[in-house]
Amino acid sequence: MQSINDTILESNRKFRLNFDGGDLSSDAGLILLNEFICKMGFDRTLSDTFKTNDTASFRWHTDYQNLMQMIFQIFSAYFTDDCADELTDEPIFTAVLDKPALASQPTLSRFHNRMDADTLEQFYEIGRALRRSAYAVEMPKAVLMDLDSTLLETYGKQEGEAYNFHYGAHGYHPLLCYDGLTRDLLRTGLRKGSDYSSKDVCEFMQPLFDEYLNDYPGISLLLRGDSGFATPGLYEQCENNGASYVIRLKENATLRKIAGDLDAELTEITRYNIIDYAVVYGEFYYQANSWDYPRRVVCKVEKPAGQMAHLNTFIVTNMDSSSERLIKFYCKRGSMENFIKEGKSGFDFAAVSSSSEIVNANRFQLHVLAYNLFNLFRRLALPESMRTSMVDTIRLKMIKIAAKVVRSARRIYFKLCSSCPYKDAFYQTLENIRRLCPQPV
Repeated sequence: MQSINDTILESNRKFRLNFDGGDLSSDAGLILLNEFICKMGFDRTLSDTFKTNDTASFRWHTDYQNLMQMIFQIFSAYFTDDCADELTDEPIFTAVLDKPALASQPTLSRFHNRMDADTLEQFYEIGRALRRSAYAVEMPKAVLMDLDSTLLETYGKQEGEAYNFHYGAHGYHPLLCYDGLTRDLLRTGLRKGSDYSSKDVCEFMQPLFDEYLNDYPGISLLLRGDSGFATPGLYEQCENNGASYVIRLKENATLRKIAGDLDAELTEITRYNIIDYAVVYGEFYYQANSWDYPRRVVCKVEKPAGQMAHLNTFIVTNMDSSSERLIKFYCKRGSMENFIKEGKSGFDFAAVSSSSEIVNANRFQLHVLAYNLFNLFRRLALPESMRTSMVDTIRLKMIKIAAKVVRSARRIYFKLCSSCPYKDAFYQTLENIRRLCPQPV
């Protein structure tokens, strides 16, 4: 039947189009994330914990609602405040947020600008609560604290931004500590762009050590860091808090001299074959001038294939494994670079466009919170085959699903796309969520 509102297409006169299809959405997978958040009690945690120092006596859009709206926007890759104006009446968003309309861009911008040092502390407390709830479902035997830093580029005159010579760009230089076994982002801290990697690292890590020692004394703690974190203060902190560590040392003449025997051994091994790859491992005790006592250093001397030069790797550690195993264990920290890339591209960690440093720090923490919620969903709810997938793949398969929303007097029906190729995975995820047995946070 043809409507007077139909448009006839010249490419094919049989084609008719109009905008009378009803309340349609391309983000039906948010229903799964909302189900997971409610099942785990994260909605109550956010509602009870998060509040800005708002002087207004009444607002149509509360702090909790604004926070949840931003989290769902980030889940769906609508990263900027401006996206809210295009999503005002989006049927899936309004349904999961239980609102007649979404907050607008000016409302969200004012919400962000109300954040201060108090909300920054609240974000950390929320992170602790999320871990308690997640660990109640699945308690890990060990936590692998992978330390690193990265650059969040800026393009204006943001407070605290500076030129970073390592990255060759302006921005902030935050500290990051991931769990290398689960991808959880355990702790973050926004810093000035010119700060060195290890600046304030002990102050940054101590609350995390305190949390695990007090709340989860049965979990083994391991820490990995590159040469930017080769500072005796961090070694001592790990030793005092019962954590094992492997941290790369900057190569110097003294270390090369001590490893001279290994270098000579490698030269002998490759005397008749200078083409193929070759490697030798060793260890020794070493005390730098800034150290109070000698520590174990494991080393690797290798000759890359097709090269004649020898490359040295030195790792300081308090672990007992063999040199080869410890070197290989350290080298696996390279996967953390993928975690950081996912945070930047998939969750827009670099959303630090405010002129205020404290507002940017809170924006950063909000995006980190969305990342951690999504990572818990990936780890605890998705089918086994999808748990190693990156966020863009999961969005494409499980979130960007077409649906029609039909409202009656008593019900809201979500009619998802009949030809969705991941229908079975959707129902499996829903079943996994129903089987979760979280304890009260």
